Amino acid sequence: MNERVRRVLEYDKMKEQLKNHVASTLGRKKVEALEPFTELTKAEEELNRTEEGAKVLRLRGQAPLGGITDIRAHLKRAEIGGTLNAGELLETADTIYGGRRMKKFIEMMVEEEIELPLLAELAGPIAPLSDLEREIKQSIDDHGEVLDAATPALRSIRQRIRGMEADIRSKLEQMTRSSQQKKLSDAIVTIRNDRYVVPVKQEYRSSFGGIVHDQSSSGATLFIEPQSVVTMNNQLSESRVQERREIERILKELSERVQGAVDQLLENLDYLAELDFLFTKAYYANQLQASRPHLNGSRRLRFKEAKHPLLDSGEVVPIDVELGTTFSSLVITGPNTGGKTVTLKTVGLLTLMAQSGLYLPVEEESEAAVFSNVYADIGDEQSIEQSLSTFSSHMTNIVEILDYVDKESLVLFDEIGAGTDPTEGAALAVSILDYVYASGARLVATTHFSELKGYAYNREGVMNASVEFDVETLSPTYRLLIGMPGRSNAFAISRRLGLGESIIEAAESEVHEDTRQVENMITSLEEKKQAAEDELNEARKTREEAEQLHRELEQKLQEMDRKKQDVISSAENKAQKELEKARAQADDIIKDLRELQKEGHQVKEHELIDARKRMEQAAPDLSKRQQQIKKQADSERTFHPGDEVKVLSFNQQGQVLEKKGDKEYQVQLGIMKVNVKADDMEKVKQEPVHQPSRPVTNVSANNSVKPELDLRGVRYEDAMQKVEKYLDEAVLAGYPQVHIIHGKGTGALRKGVKELLNKHPSVTEARDGGMTEGGIGNTVARLK
Repeated sequence: MNERVRRVLEYDKMKEQLKNHVASTLGRKKVEALEPFTELTKAEEELNRTEEGAKVLRLRGQAPLGGITDIRAHLKRAEIGGTLNAGELLETADTIYGGRRMKKFIEMMVEEEIELPLLAELAGPIAPLSDLEREIKQSIDDHGEVLDAATPALRSIRQRIRGMEADIRSKLEQMTRSSQQKKLSDAIVTIRNDRYVVPVKQEYRSSFGGIVHDQSSSGATLFIEPQSVVTMNNQLSESRVQERREIERILKELSERVQGAVDQLLENLDYLAELDFLFTKAYYANQLQASRPHLNGSRRLRFKEAKHPLLDSGEVVPIDVELGTTFSSLVITGPNTGGKTVTLKTVGLLTLMAQSGLYLPVEEESEAAVFSNVYADIGDEQSIEQSLSTFSSHMTNIVEILDYVDKESLVLFDEIGAGTDPTEGAALAVSILDYVYASGARLVATTHFSELKGYAYNREGVMNASVEFDVETLSPTYRLLIGMPGRSNAFAISRRLGLGESIIEAAESEVHEDTRQVENMITSLEEKKQAAEDELNEARKTREEAEQLHRELEQKLQEMDRKKQDVISSAENKAQKELEKARAQADDIIKDLRELQKEGHQVKEHELIDARKRMEQAAPDLSKRQQQIKKQADSERTFHPGDEVKVLSFNQQGQVLEKKGDKEYQVQLGIMKVNVKADDMEKVKQEPVHQPSRPVTNVSANNSVKPELDLRGVRYEDAMQKVEKYLDEAVLAGYPQVHIIHGKGTGALRKGVKELLNKHPSVTEARDGGMTEGGIGNTVARLK
């Protein structure tokens, strides 16, 4: 794609917006080098990367890319044996830390079974280089200063320097407080040329001796190093030289350590640049509230609710555009300032963004195509330097486009044929459009010419479109109407502005009969379209009311079912109590009969046994009823794709898309797709009956109890239930102590586990894990 097309479609302006989200110059350089891909597989791969970045931001809010710097220049100097200064070494250490932190961040998400294969591929090879970072940080502080603790020699030198400075200042301060004070301009000790001096009045210069290092602008004050401290200052200077040499030696050694890791550091930078660029695209998608388009190699465009990314999203009117389905050319007609050029630029820029692996400001299920070339002739390109008129400039661009256009191209023409005689311009525009259509390219063109309004009606594969204009308000609505050619509206606008009716009628009589017929046809089409839209809106309203009524009925049915179950449960409980009472009375009677039997009365044993057996058989088996109720409840927690459900934690309704795991489903909530546990949902629409194709086998869980319980990734409420159940099982298993692994995280889960253990009657002691037991990420509980 040439520079001119990037400019007219504002691709470079879009990249400037993208740069606002980079974390380092590494990402900035990747953005600057960004170009649309012409291969479908490559564009798909980049979109996959953007999708993973967007997933991370959705789940975590941000990615830890701070502290990373482009240190390639530092590494190049270290590689040839140069010595890096303290600031450059500190940037190197910070970049190592930033890379290791990013690697750990991705690994932790993968451990939580979040699918990030492309991010894991980029973060996995990053070398930790912990030893090198630690050596640098132990020698250089956060302000880029070499620390005293860097070496014992440096600590000793600096201690000596501080002692000498204290001695010199003490000696000079005694002088400022002695009888010599009146000979000083000010009773202070200052520094000139790295040596301690005192400010002496000019007339007392000979009273101090020593060395003059400076004087005031007026010459009234001399800054003199008294003879009594010259030797001490000399010793201090020598110590400072030793300090500089030791610092240079330390920096040299650290630079040699960096030199040994240059290859690994350069490789780390490559991966970090890719990661920074990936998350830059994800942050930009968030800013635009964008979604992923479906890419295709069929040169098919279908943008739903599309917005130009450079315009204010709160003010721009979304448009629906399609191309390459039933028609391959779209001709947009209508007045100026109606939004035709914005529509053209939106189609072109969104196509280039999709081919660059970026999300688009469109609704979900939108489609974008991958073209080998995108050509555009947009705007007034009149060139004074080349003595070209507007028409000549446009034709120069069009000629160049027609030389290269083919079936793998997207062509955008703005006001084709404009700038010359209308009759000749319209004829030329028709011929150019026919040539592009015959080449198989996809075409979007805008025009003023009324002759082109009938162009689409006479050619298969070409569709008319217009930008809506409100005659009542004399302003465009910016809505794109596909299938509807644009009206000139000149006479209607003139009437609204108060032009005399006689003048307008005279003008209308001058219009050719064919033109009037076309305008009348367009008016009729607009009226029919408006009537169809009104009917559609009414149908939608009726459907929404019906759906609301259906939802209310569903809720009432569910409420009735719940009440029914409550009544049944209450009756069964009452019956169970009566049964137990009857059994107790029967036992008393049988006991009395046995007593009579002992006293000699004729009561046969087998009759007593038979009576007990008949009584037990007569009792209803409530356990079976309870099992049926439980089975029914479990079935209500089973969902299928298409089921309408209410997600309790979000208090929002959605639709089940697919099953993701054991008792977990992917649900569409508005524009979001989220994974939800079955126990966090309830049906709001009756589930269709499915006949099982094969018998269902119940698989029982393994009852073995392990000496540790891993709660990482478990929600707080579920975790508390798991801990209580686990403690009971561990006590029965006879464990003297168990480990509750909850991780560090925000600390909420650790606090909750500690509080539960402290209250539990079977726990005698709860403590944090030791150094070899996972630290504060693990709580050890001793059991009774």
